[in-house]
Order: sequence, then structure tokens, then C-alpha cells
Amino acid sequence: MPPIARPGGPVVVTGGAGAIGTLLVEALVKRGNEVRIIDNLSSGRRAHLDRLGRPDGWKLVISDLRQDGPWTDEFRGAREVWHLAANPDIRRGTEDPRLDLEHGTIATFHVLEAMRRHDVPRVHFSSSSTVYGMPTIFPTPESYGPLLPESLYGASKLASEGLVSAYASCYGTTSYIFRFANVIGPLMTHGVLFDFFEKLARDPSRLEVLGDGRQAKSYLRTEDCVDAMLFASERTHDRVNFFNLGTGDRISVREIAEKVVRAHGGGARIEYTGGTRGWPGDIPQQDLAIDKISRLGWKARWNSAGAVDLSIEEMRQSISARTR
Repeated sequence: MPPIARPGGPVVVTGGAGAIGTLLVEALVKRGNEVRIIDNLSSGRRAHLDRLGRPDGWKLVISDLRQDGPWTDEFRGAREVWHLAANPDIRRGTEDPRLDLEHGTIATFHVLEAMRRHDVPRVHFSSSSTVYGMPTIFPTPESYGPLLPESLYGASKLASEGLVSAYASCYGTTSYIFRFANVIGPLMTHGVLFDFFEKLARDPSRLEVLGDGRQAKSYLRTEDCVDAMLFASERTHDRVNFFNLGTGDRISVREIAEKVVRAHGGGARIEYTGGTRGWPGDIPQQDLAIDKISRLGWKARWNSAGAVDLSIEEMRQSISARTR
């Protein structure tokens, strides 16, 4: 049985036009919530919201969280915030060092300040497994430390976690921090699968893979990610609640590349650039312990390989439909 929406006002979702945010908004609307979406559409897409149908129970405010502004009025009377807005592409942060600072840490500060001014009691924050840096314990539990991120994206997520925790302590908000594995699904606009399909579209004869292909990580479907967040939010009520969200298994980049090539006809040769990392800041090995959320009774519907297979088929069908 789906959780019952709590009374007490609308829900604010930042980044609600993104790949994860759109499915979260859809789930919240189905539960009877009034949803206020704030998105600057830098990586989110207005077209993603088409799946919601007519704006009945939701509205979109196009605004930039890096600046304080009229968007803060959307927090008036809200009962909770789901803060998903961020730069979604880790590699871009290396090319532009201010990107994650502004779209991540500074934007999070502005969101928390808007909550404080309007007395919004609950916040849910989308963090990342990248906060763990290069862990030495696998599977990596939420209690692992010290947390030493390798990417500016990971550093921004960790700084934002600190702000969320501090605001909970200073101002009494109830906070949820979710550390995601690699999230993939039907609305993705970046990531390894997207990159592989883009490369093969440019040159069907070869697929360049960054690193040696031995990088192995957990891949979580967007639907499972949204389901896990809602599930944990309904069942835990500490001042600060934090969870790893993943599948409990891994799949290597080499396996993913081979799957994509097969889906593309099997004719491309796979070429590896070498080295253990795909790019500076990449975490080659990730395996999240998901014991905390598992003890609550949650389980992913797809394992990593299943999530990858479904996402590849969706992308293949999308490309086929466009080329008819």
C-alpha cells in the first residue's frame, strides 16, 4: 500500500523537471499532494513534465536557486521540501570549478534559508555516494569515515550535507539525506549509458571507454530511487536521517560497454583509454551497504544488471522511434 500523504500544505520539489525529480513529482501528485516545482531547466527539461499531463496539482516555477528571489515565496505554507536541484554531471565540475559550488552548496544554503524564513519543518536532500571518496571498506556503510571526496561534485554534496545537518540542529528541521548510487532511467541526459549511445551515434564502428573498463559500481533505476526515498521518509523520524540507496550489487563498465555494443548491432570495437579511473575525480569502485533501508523492509525491483538492461532497451527504442 502506498504511503498516505500527510496533511499540512504543499510540497516543494527543487530540480523537479530532472530525471529523478520528474518521477518524484509524479509519485507525490498521485498521493494527493499539491506540488510546487522549482527548476532552472539547465539540465531538467520542460518536456519531462509532459508525463504528468495537465498541471492539476502541480506547477512549475522557472528560477535559479543560486540567487535569492521571488522563488522563495513558493515555500510559504509548505510542509516539506525535496531538494534535488544540482549539477548532475560530475565531470563538468572538474572543467568548471565553480559549477558545483554554486549549483550545489550555495543553492542548498538558499533553499535552507527559504525554509527557515517560512518555517518549513522537513527537508529531503539528494546526496551521493561520491561523499565517501575512495573507501577502503566494501560494501560501504553510512557510518564510514573519514569522508574525503575526490571530486568537486562530491565535495559540494558533503558540504551540503553539513548544512542540512546544521540547520536541523540550529532550527529544528527534520532532515533526510539520501546517498545515491548511480541512478539511471528513462529521462537521463548524462552518464555512462548516455555517453556510450552518443559516441556510437557519431561513430558506429568504435566505442571509446574511459579507463580500463574494470570500474564497477551500483546502478539504481530512477523508479527504485524515488520509491526508496518515499519509503524511508514515511518510516523514520529522527532529527537527521541518512541512507545509502543502491542495489547491493555492482556491474563493471566493461560489461556495460559490451551490452551497449550488442544493442547497437554488435559491430563496434571497444577501445579502452587505460588507467583505473575514467577521469579525474572518478571513483572506480563503488559498493554501497544498504542494510539500513533494507531493515525497514525496502528492496530494489531491479539489480544493477537489470537496471542497465532496461535502460539500454529504453534508449534503443527511443532512438529507433526517432529514426523511423
